[in-house]
Amino acid sequence: MPAPVICFGQQPCGFFPRRFLYAKFVTARKLQAEIGGEIVFFLHDSDHDCRETQTTLRHRQTDAPVTMNFTSANKIQRKWSPLFLKRIPTDWPAHTARQLPNYVDPRWVEVFKQTTADNVAGFCLDMYRAMGLLDGIRVVRSGDPAVRRAACDITDFFVDVPYQGEIVRARMMDGDLKLHEGGTSYVTLPKTDFEKEQLSPTRDSRLRWMQSVIHCTHYIAGAGEQAYLNKADAPEIVFVNRDPIDRSDEAFTDLPT
Repeated sequence: MPAPVICFGQQPCGFFPRRFLYAKFVTARKLQAEIGGEIVFFLHDSDHDCRETQTTLRHRQTDAPVTMNFTSANKIQRKWSPLFLKRIPTDWPAHTARQLPNYVDPRWVEVFKQTTADNVAGFCLDMYRAMGLLDGIRVVRSGDPAVRRAACDITDFFVDVPYQGEIVRARMMDGDLKLHEGGTSYVTLPKTDFEKEQLSPTRDSRLRWMQSVIHCTHYIAGAGEQAYLNKADAPEIVFVNRDPIDRSDEAFTDLPT
């Protein structure tokens, strides 16, 4: 029998990870202790929704919550560029670091100050690594051209294409590439040729696309994922509920010393 491959997936979800992501790490390590094998973190850094990286912290004295997020180089990047291509303005790290002592332990302020990635997905990933969350875990990124080339063909996808001097993630809809403006409003882009390296999956095609590359035996899913995952796309996978955690949408910063 092949060794187990324990996988969980997530978009970059804050420069300090949300508590539900931390719970996935914990669940994966507990399962690995039981059955062995390796752990794979499928980082969906192709996502473009800037709301994914909102980071909610609590004041160390008053316990009042505050939500922070990356700022963007421009409106087009904020709305439509994939997270691995959203550039971080040069003044954002220092401005944010000045606020952090009110919300996190000094060691995490120093970790934040030492993180130098210039894009949103890279910054989040480097923070998770510096916090020790990725120790012994293999990371597979949906924005990696090699991963995209190796993945199966899908009919429901986004395409990374140029638009007004930026790269945007446009949805293929009825033969046209479109950018969602909100509600029922879309911007239709000129037709253009594209290669497989430019494609990334939608929510509904992501499981099959991911599994064609990772070939996991076990997948850890949160409550939201359980609601939409089409398990018939990967009947060979054993699906595992992530451990429960309180305040799941807030940032996790209370790692043991």
